[in-house]
Amino acid sequence: MIKRFIVIVAVFFTVVASAQENVSSPYSYYGIGLTTFKGTVENRSMGGLSVFSDSIHLNLRNPAGYGRLRRTTYAVGGSHERVNLSSATAEDNAKVTSLDYLAIGVPVGGNLGFGIGVLPYTSVGYQILDIRESVASRLEGRGGMNKVFLSAGYQIIPSLSIGVDAQYNFGNLQNQRTLVRNEVQLGSRDVSRTDLLGFNYNFGADFQQKFKNGLKLHAAASYSPRTTIDAENSRRLATIAFSGNGGETVVEERNIDVADSELSLPAKYTIGLGLGRPNKWFFGGEYVSTDDNSFLSVNGAGGTNANFANAAQYKFGGYFIPQYDSFTNYFKRIVYRAGFRYEETGLNFNNQDINEFGITFGVGLPVGPGNSNINLGLEYGQRGTTDSGLIQEDYFRLSVGLSLTAARKWFERRKFN
Repeated sequence: MIKRFIVIVAVFFTVVASAQENVSSPYSYYGIGLTTFKGTVENRSMGGLSVFSDSIHLNLRNPAGYGRLRRTTYAVGGSHERVNLSSATAEDNAKVTSLDYLAIGVPVGGNLGFGIGVLPYTSVGYQILDIRESVASRLEGRGGMNKVFLSAGYQIIPSLSIGVDAQYNFGNLQNQRTLVRNEVQLGSRDVSRTDLLGFNYNFGADFQQKFKNGLKLHAAASYSPRTTIDAENSRRLATIAFSGNGGETVVEERNIDVADSELSLPAKYTIGLGLGRPNKWFFGGEYVSTDDNSFLSVNGAGGTNANFANAAQYKFGGYFIPQYDSFTNYFKRIVYRAGFRYEETGLNFNNQDINEFGITFGVGLPVGPGNSNINLGLEYGQRGTTDSGLIQEDYFRLSVGLSLTAARKWFERRKFN
C-alpha cells in the first residue's frame, strides 16, 4: 500500500512538470491567466456543479465529500478544445489538448476520508500580432499556476460532513514581446517571468437529508479565504536580428532587476442546493462569488485598459439513470448528464465586461463488475464579444475521464476463516 502511494505521488509531480499550457485565449494575457475548472468530468458535464457528492466518486471542488467516500477511488481526466477566435475584421482557429486532473480518494475507518491530487488553477496561452504603420509587435505567453492538494473530510452525522483542502500553489508565467520598426535593422525582445509559490486553504460542508418519499435534499457550501503567495519576478531585454527563415538571433542581452512581490489570491465562496432520487435522478443549482483581486500587479501583466472586478458564476445541471441495477440492458445503467453555466469573469476591458457561458452534456459508461466508469463530456461555450474592438471565442471541448473504484478499502482489516 505504501509503495503504491509513493508511485502515485511521483506520477503527480511528473505530469505537472511536463505540461502547463492548456489554453489558447488572448484574454489569458491579463493577470495570471484564465482560471481553469477545478473538478472532474462528471462535475463539468452537469454545468460545473459541486453540490452533489456520493460514496464512489471524487468531488474535487468540495473537500467535505471525502467524508462520504466508502471505497478507494482513482480519478484522471483530460480534454481537447477547439476554439474559433473572431473580431469585427478577422477570424482564426486554435486547438489545445490538456491533462485536467489526477487524484485519489482514500476512506480511512468509519467516517473519515483523505484525498490527494494535482490540477491546474490558471493557464496562460496566447499569441497576438499587432501590425501598425511603422511598428510590428508580437505578444506571446505561456504557463500558469497549478495546485497540489491534500484534502480531508469527516462525516459528523449521517446528514452532515465537513472538510478542508490544503493547497500548495506553484508554477510560472512567461510573457514575451517582440518589437520591429520599419527601416531599423534590429528588433527588440522583452521577456518577463514570474514564478509563483505558496499555500491557500478551502473549507467545505455537505448536508444531505433523505425524506420518507425517497427524495433526497443536497445542500453544500465551501469557502476559500483571501491569501497571499510569493511572486519571484525576472526580466530580460535583448536586441535581436532576424534570419531569412524567420528565426531570431540574439545580438545583445541583459537582465533587468525586478523586485519580487506578493500575489493576493481572492476570497471565494460557493453555495449550492439540489434535489434528487438516489441512483435515479438529480437536479441542482449553484452560485459562486469571487472577490475583486489584484492580479494585474503581477510583473506588469495586464494593461491600462484592463481592470478586475468581483466575479460570479451561476450553474444548473443534473443527471438521470434509467435503471442503475439492470443486469440485462447495459444502456439502462448509463448515466446521462447535462447542465448550463454563466460566468461574469470580473475582467473588464475597454469598459466592456468579459463574460462567458457554456452548455454541457455527458455520459457515464459503466466498466467492469464494480462501480468504475468512463465519463465523456461535451461542452459548447462562448467567451468575450466583438464589441469595442474585442475578440469573441467560441469553443467546443471534449472531455474524457476515468473514475476507478477499488473493490475494497486500503485500510480495511483482512479477515481469515
